[in-house]
Amino acid sequence: MLAALAEGRSTIAGYSGGADCAATLACIQALGARVERAGTTVQITGTGHHLVPSAEPLYAANSGTTMRLMAGIVASHAFRTVISGDASLTRRPMRRIIDPLERMGAHIGSQDGRPPLVIDGARLRGITYTPQVPSAQVKSGVLLAGLCAEGMTTIEETTPTRDHTERALATFAARVERSANAVAIEGGQLLRAKSVTVPGDLSGAAFWSVLAAGTAGGDVTIERVGLNPTRAGVLAILRRAGARVTSDLDDPSAAEPAGTLRVEFGEWRSFAIDPVEVPGVIDEIPALAALAAMMPAGRSLVVRGARELRVKESDRISALASGFAAMGSDIEEYEDGFRLTARPLEGAVVDAAHDHRLAMAFAIAATKASSPVTIRGASVVDVSYPRFFDTLARLTHEELRLERSTSE
Repeated sequence: MLAALAEGRSTIAGYSGGADCAATLACIQALGARVERAGTTVQITGTGHHLVPSAEPLYAANSGTTMRLMAGIVASHAFRTVISGDASLTRRPMRRIIDPLERMGAHIGSQDGRPPLVIDGARLRGITYTPQVPSAQVKSGVLLAGLCAEGMTTIEETTPTRDHTERALATFAARVERSANAVAIEGGQLLRAKSVTVPGDLSGAAFWSVLAAGTAGGDVTIERVGLNPTRAGVLAILRRAGARVTSDLDDPSAAEPAGTLRVEFGEWRSFAIDPVEVPGVIDEIPALAALAAMMPAGRSLVVRGARELRVKESDRISALASGFAAMGSDIEEYEDGFRLTARPLEGAVVDAAHDHRLAMAFAIAATKASSPVTIRGASVVDVSYPRFFDTLARLTHEELRLERSTSE
């Protein structure tokens, strides 16, 4: 997105093959950026902040990140943009990004706060805004709107969230002011093209970390993975659950930290995720639930303060509880979380609920089941990790048999 706004031609290496990232490329191309892709390398010729109206609605597919960040970008351009998505995305709440963008001067229509969004862009003015729900997506969307607004745009955070956007803005030559509980950007800045390499996704790596941590003798080393401190809270939780975790940065001075992560089986311990930790590990909670399910009977995981899970790609609390209960875990569901107590896992038919992270979590836990587990809708992993099942088969060697059909 920043490359699409910048002046000049940017090269992005290590670009994901997932459907979410493909949707983002399609959106920026529809708005006038030139996109050339060869495997995992993408070259983008930017518009210098001069996007053009799209003849058709932008399609964000399953990606809430794409929709919320693109909303911030197009809100500062004086034309109408419609952003839609798949059936799952059109159920997700967008009022949290609509409200600050309308305060800045845009006019946004929606279906009772849900997509599709009809955005009439305008000359925006900077604001100071405190999101009601800690959200890196909302923070990022407002910062991107502020990039083209008049004056200063400041986001105040009651709980720190992931800072990938702030780091990326600085990489593309924007000046970003940061403090312990706020981030601000002055409008009117021009971005410059850049050549960058995207580290491996720590949220994807979390599933392999859990596989190792939950398997006696397990040991996995993951290279060139993102180790951003605001993203790495999952590592502390893995240690608390008994795993041995080490990490080494490739280049401590890099704008976006990356390096080598090693996770080894240590022991199995009951653990909890506290409300203050939730914003930093919201995407990793399904993986951590799989770890708890793989433990010996009686070990447990308690998650509270995570009501946000109910408005992800699925109601992740309800769908996660249904799936792990079907496999044998003892689940107590709360409005803002759950308690999972491990019991011997067994074969079952579970539903991924159109949610890529649930499909992967069920698959990891299924490696400990006493008989086959069928995951309906498992192909949804392509949203973020197209070769997930190939890697799972490789890491489990001959111990796991994968059978696939068009419906599973």
